[in-house]
Amino acid sequence: MSLFTPARQMWRKVLTHLSNVWQLSLPYFRSQERWRARFLLLACIGLNLGMVYVLVLLNDWNRVFYDALQNRDAEVFWQQLQVFAMLAGAFIVVAVYRFYLTQLLEIRWRAWMTKDFLQRWTTHNIFYQLELRQFSNLGDGAPPSDNPDQRIQEDIQMFTSDTVGLSLGLLDAVVTLGSFVGILWMLSGSFDFHYQDYVFTIPGFMVWMALLYAIFGSLIGHYLGRSMSPLNFAQQRLEANFRHHLMRVREYSEAIALDKGAEFERVSLQKRFTSVVDNFLNLLKVQKRFTWFSSAYGQAAVVFPMLVAAPRYFSGSIQLGELMQISSAFGQVQESLSWLVSNYPRLASWSATTQRLHGFLDQMETMRSISFAMVHAPADNQVAPLSLKTSALTISLPDRTVLLDDVVLEVRPGDSVLIRGPSGSGKSTLLRVLAGIWPYVRGWDGQRQPLSLYEAVSLPADSMFVPQRPYFPEGRLRDALCYPGEIGAYTDVDLQQALMMAVLPQYITQLDKVGQWSQQLSGGEAQRLAMARVFLKQPLWVFADEATSALDEATEKVIYERLLAMVKANGGALVSVAHRPSVAAYHQRLWQLVNASEGSTKSYVMQVSH
Repeated sequence: MSLFTPARQMWRKVLTHLSNVWQLSLPYFRSQERWRARFLLLACIGLNLGMVYVLVLLNDWNRVFYDALQNRDAEVFWQQLQVFAMLAGAFIVVAVYRFYLTQLLEIRWRAWMTKDFLQRWTTHNIFYQLELRQFSNLGDGAPPSDNPDQRIQEDIQMFTSDTVGLSLGLLDAVVTLGSFVGILWMLSGSFDFHYQDYVFTIPGFMVWMALLYAIFGSLIGHYLGRSMSPLNFAQQRLEANFRHHLMRVREYSEAIALDKGAEFERVSLQKRFTSVVDNFLNLLKVQKRFTWFSSAYGQAAVVFPMLVAAPRYFSGSIQLGELMQISSAFGQVQESLSWLVSNYPRLASWSATTQRLHGFLDQMETMRSISFAMVHAPADNQVAPLSLKTSALTISLPDRTVLLDDVVLEVRPGDSVLIRGPSGSGKSTLLRVLAGIWPYVRGWDGQRQPLSLYEAVSLPADSMFVPQRPYFPEGRLRDALCYPGEIGAYTDVDLQQALMMAVLPQYITQLDKVGQWSQQLSGGEAQRLAMARVFLKQPLWVFADEATSALDEATEKVIYERLLAMVKANGGALVSVAHRPSVAAYHQRLWQLVNASEGSTKSYVMQVSH
């Protein structure tokens, strides 16, 4: 391996990181908010430059003030106190507005990025596709994205804060270096030494000493802290996993309690938290080692310029004021050159956050590029299909195992179809394909040529899918009933009538009651509330996936009779997935899924009967 290989690898990592930062940052400064964003950025840059200018003036003030002290010149002393008051006032004003505008830029940038990521995450059900991806192998080499909630809520906040803070800090360091290196060069004089009867002169000796001090400090600091970035990345992931499992215990609290699974969940949570602690301790060891060095490095920098310049002061070549000015200028130059050492922990965290966000963005774009089974309503200038019809479909599992092969479907208005089959045969997956959320499906024409999924599946526009486990947002009951539609589109009479149709008369007076309905309602009540949505919205076509499995037969009979009456009156159709034999009485046709071949446990075909 070449001596320069580690340096080249590090440089490639830096370039990759900067490229990722650029890809994440540029859209905001080209967005509709670009003028406000650019103004805030320029204002922050201007205030940072103003801060450096004030520091330059304070450095010059050091020389005059301490010379007045050494010379016991009271008049100049009191004059310089007035000058200091003005400089300190300017420093305070610049510092306050620099802080305010920097924070304003960060929160506006975060707000825009959060809105953008939420838009990407929810468009075309990407959030669902990413969850499926956790168990799939798409062969594109990209790792699955864990904990998107953390990436949107926490990582965006950290990315915007660190990007603004570190970028302005680096700018400040560069400008400070450019402003003070000339001052230090003029003040430091030259250094002469003899070697074999030759006299060598080093001009700007203090500048070279500051440069060497910073270079050695940066190299040692990088060597000690190089493992911070991967440890930070792992810490963010482990923390998110622990928080996610806590949320799942809360979400499934009743099921866990009924199963007497509290001890199991406690052990599982403790294992996850142990992983959090172990990784944090590893990170802490690295940070402790780095802090030993950085603290010593910073303290040595206080006296280092004094030690180097002391011989000139004691020889009378410079006065106390010039010594203090040299010390101040050296401190500014050294601090600018040591920006990497001072910010290494934050840079490591920034690198990990950028990697997580960029990976998440790549995953969302990857899922967008895949030919999802999207079934869209027709455009305004197109005629909506009146019936459900598909070409031959091959439906697979996320691991690419074929689940259903050569499936051809057709449902006309007025039909009622029951889908039955063994557990795991693909009944619910078939409905997901029709709903347009299952990506692992291919369509074929009569000559077995691939079709786009827009051509392969024709679905009436006014369709509604009812899952076995419905979702209800937290809030008022009317919010849960109208979800995801607008509340104002329905009157209280409409809502109460829908509840009555779904056999929920006990809730007609509780429309404004606030609750966590997904947890508060029993399984049967939740399914009836989902049916109340159907009766409220009056769709033409209804696709029900075990939507009455938690109901007693008498209530199920009432619900299905009313569903059939509704879809027939509207000129639509009903398609149900159910295991219960009693449900067959409410359907005219049966789609039975059976094994495609003897001994097969995964691949199924469909048999149609009346």
